[in-house]
Amino acid sequence: MKPKILLVATSRWIPTARLAMVLVQTGFEVEAVTPRRHPLEKTGVVRRTRRYRGLIAPSSIKNAIDEARPDLIVPCDDTATQHLHRLYENEKGRGQGNNALCELIERSLGCPESFPVLYQRTSFMQLAKLDRIRIPDTRVVKNLANVSECIVDFGLPIVLKVDGTTGGEGVCVAENAHDAERAFRILDRPPLLTRAAKRAFVDQDTTLVWPAVLRRKSVVNAQAFISGHEATSVAACWKGEVLAALHFEVLKKRSSAGPATVLCLLENGEMAVAVSKVVRRLNLSGIHGFDFMLENGTGAAYLIEINPRTTQVAHLTLGPRRDIPAALFAVLSGNSVQPAPRLTEKNTFALFPHEWLRDCQSEFLRSAYHDVPWEVPALVSACLRAPRAQLGWRAYQRFLPLHLHTSSPRVIAVQGKPATAVSRSAAADAD
Repeated sequence: MKPKILLVATSRWIPTARLAMVLVQTGFEVEAVTPRRHPLEKTGVVRRTRRYRGLIAPSSIKNAIDEARPDLIVPCDDTATQHLHRLYENEKGRGQGNNALCELIERSLGCPESFPVLYQRTSFMQLAKLDRIRIPDTRVVKNLANVSECIVDFGLPIVLKVDGTTGGEGVCVAENAHDAERAFRILDRPPLLTRAAKRAFVDQDTTLVWPAVLRRKSVVNAQAFISGHEATSVAACWKGEVLAALHFEVLKKRSSAGPATVLCLLENGEMAVAVSKVVRRLNLSGIHGFDFMLENGTGAAYLIEINPRTTQVAHLTLGPRRDIPAALFAVLSGNSVQPAPRLTEKNTFALFPHEWLRDCQSEFLRSAYHDVPWEVPALVSACLRAPRAQLGWRAYQRFLPLHLHTSSPRVIAVQGKPATAVSRSAAADAD
């Protein structure tokens, strides 16, 4: 009997569809709970798809789990992970901490004691520091006085980040004290009701409704700025052990706060060791992503955050110890790992459709491996027709930018890349 995976998605991210295709090719039976009109519906590989309903999210996900009875749950975005954490807490609160649902969530995500720290940036950094992982100094800031203290201690530029967000959302780099204070005021406040309503009725995304209604403020962190370029990892984990991992340097992004569009496969021992230490420390299971900064001049890898869910590259099958689906299939089936043939001998990857949308004349569309799902023409067509909201990367789309005025043209940057605006999505999402 095939092991069954339930994909849980609250956003219409195209990589979820790509992952489903590879999971089925690996030997899994796949079911899903997603919003309406998800790209995954174009693949034809999912046995059954159930509807995710944002206003009653925990109930809709729990019903899907009860009906599907999967061997493993894979959250496909940060909100999905938080819903699963909440389900676990709810069951524990009813005195049912040992029931089948709690056991399944633990098996899928890892030790429940680690759940809170995954979205607390400062606490996560402090844990990483215990394992001698290279990190930038990070501190919670509750008011403008705290921001000023961090500027004195960390210097300028300074990074401000909101808890509960990843992928560039709610992250800004201020080059002077005035910009840092203004950015803090924006990131610290709850989402506007009008914006939450627009997201709910136009985009059918109800993520912001409860934070807006409850006037839930965000937790803002200050972090020392690392001058360098971005790198990213994704790992398949099981009970605190890394089964397979991919490490990449980010070569191109669609926007400063958007997703990577071109990646280069890395052999980076410092990144690999850091990932293994975090996975062991938090006793993680499932698929997790990690973001790094590679320091200019030294190449030193600074761990800057964890993404407690699958990422946009988890479907890339690149041989032994680099095949995420094969590693999970082996541990769930009890068989030895049988990685798929390496997707390509190239080490540079142009991700579809993001690199094509960034620059349809990009040299990487020819020189790199262009990751287009040609075998599913309906998905290719849907990707090219999809509105930006369906591309699933809120950091560059759904919020009117706040333009910070200064004499310097490089007012705000995200992870060291110049930009002109700071996204309010982080303070709004607080996933």
